[in-house]
Amino acid sequence: MKKLLLCFTLFFSLIVFSQNEQLAQNYFDKGDFEKAKISYEELLKSQPGNGYYFQKVIDCYQQLQQYNLAEKAIQDRLDRYKQSSLLVELGYNYQLQKDIDKAKKHYDQALDKIRKNPNEVYGIAGTFERKVLIDYALQSYEIAVAQEPLLNFNYQMAILYGQLGNTNMMIEKFLNEAYSNPQSSIMIQNQLSRFMTEDANEMFNETLRKALLVTAQKNQDVFWNEYLSWFYVQQKEYGKAFIQEKAIYKRNPETFSNIVNLAQLAIEEKEQETAKEILTFVLENTKDLELLIQAHTFLIQMRIDTAQEKDFKSIASDLDVLLKEFGISPYSLSLQIMQAHFSTFYLKQAEQGKLVLNAALELPLNEYQKADVKMELADILLFEEKFNQALIYYSQIEEDLKNDVIGHEASLKAAKTSYFKGDFQWAQKQFKELKSASTQLIANDALEYFLLINDNTVADSTQTALKQLAHADYLLYQNKNKEAANLFQAILKSFKGQEIEGVTFLRLGKLYEKMGDSLSALSQYQEIIDHHKDGIYIDEAYYFSAEIYNKQSVDVNQSSGAEQAKQKAKSFYEQIIFHHEDSIYFTDARKKYRQLRGDTNL
Repeated sequence: MKKLLLCFTLFFSLIVFSQNEQLAQNYFDKGDFEKAKISYEELLKSQPGNGYYFQKVIDCYQQLQQYNLAEKAIQDRLDRYKQSSLLVELGYNYQLQKDIDKAKKHYDQALDKIRKNPNEVYGIAGTFERKVLIDYALQSYEIAVAQEPLLNFNYQMAILYGQLGNTNMMIEKFLNEAYSNPQSSIMIQNQLSRFMTEDANEMFNETLRKALLVTAQKNQDVFWNEYLSWFYVQQKEYGKAFIQEKAIYKRNPETFSNIVNLAQLAIEEKEQETAKEILTFVLENTKDLELLIQAHTFLIQMRIDTAQEKDFKSIASDLDVLLKEFGISPYSLSLQIMQAHFSTFYLKQAEQGKLVLNAALELPLNEYQKADVKMELADILLFEEKFNQALIYYSQIEEDLKNDVIGHEASLKAAKTSYFKGDFQWAQKQFKELKSASTQLIANDALEYFLLINDNTVADSTQTALKQLAHADYLLYQNKNKEAANLFQAILKSFKGQEIEGVTFLRLGKLYEKMGDSLSALSQYQEIIDHHKDGIYIDEAYYFSAEIYNKQSVDVNQSSGAEQAKQKAKSFYEQIIFHHEDSIYFTDARKKYRQLRGDTNL
């Protein structure tokens, strides 16, 4: 009974103590330093050795300009505990009173403590950092390392040099630390990436590039090739990253995964030639079945993405050849799914596509592979207008992989299926839930459809225009581009000046781009710019227009035509940079604008 009573008393005391601490912090956060001081003094009395409570008491004294009380408290604690870091506290108390000489005297005394015992650096340098006395913190680390060379503070010093704006020294310290302790590379790359995306110092990227190149020339360790590859990937210069990856491969022929991943990144950024070069290298230098299939899958997909109808026969033939070469097995599943998709959406042979997938389901597949096959099967059923059957497969994937990306993707496709069939109420509910999906692309897509349905339901309660748009979107899904274009144009005629116009212009613009008609695409985007400036599609209109002109500035042979396209691209990118900072295209627009401007420090 006594033990229970003791436990209860201790537990109750801890709760009260925690509440008192929270109350003190609340006073401090609100700027009520007099009440905060009293509360923290009480807490410090109960725990005299608690450094945190002591520091908060000193902070309160200094906020209230009670410097004499602060000085006495610091000196008493220094005499009692002999903590060298308190010399910094004492100096800072004088600095707040504008007594620089006394402040410097105590700071120098703290540095002398490090000269006598380098281990004192941990408390002293940390205190200097908390007081934002960066130069003194750096001196602390430098003195400690001079006294004891085995100590390593490269990371801490790099951070401090960054705060001072000395990027050269920051880079040097970070790279030294990365090489000395490779396990810290990810953490260091995260720090460097932060500086690479900030505007504070536009020369940073160029400085880092030169430092890496110079270091790689001096030290032939493959580590620096890996770092250079990482740097070029951050800059989306995949060709240069590939040069480094080839150098890595020559020294370690067992590593190929990074090269394949690099090809995938190049494809995503539409750098087709670079991707082809990388994948060709893979095919020429490996006998690994999985890598060979992966490389062939990427190469065929790139051909499909840009294929004209005259190319369909050769692509279908090449898919047959590859599947005969690699056989029907779980290893070649990506090629089987691709064949089914191509048969359905390009050759319009849905039954053939389903035969391929149903055969694949008989293979010994894991749950993710089964989900991939079922997803494509559902897509084909949706293509055939078998909406309910498609929804069954999407629902199975959702149920089997609830918290996985592929489960969320199935949920999105199910919502789009409801949208295509005109069940806007149910689709809206699903899109609303997916707006908070962990995958950004899915969340963005869901938000777009949610706003589309919401805005056009408010503008037209009968949803007449929305139903026509949903059908046109479905024709796009079926890869019936001409029919979709005709319906989009009909919507623009029937609902001129209405809410549906903005998104229809955007859809038509993207479709014209897909069909290779850039001039028609630009005219659709210009309609949004001229008549829907306050709508949600304006940043896309600017960005897609800029992208067309940017490509023209490279493709146009005549120098005058190229320059004119370049200036137009810059003007559209500028609109996003200066007027649409919240756009998802902002970062890319800014980078491409700088490239067109001729910046070398990208």
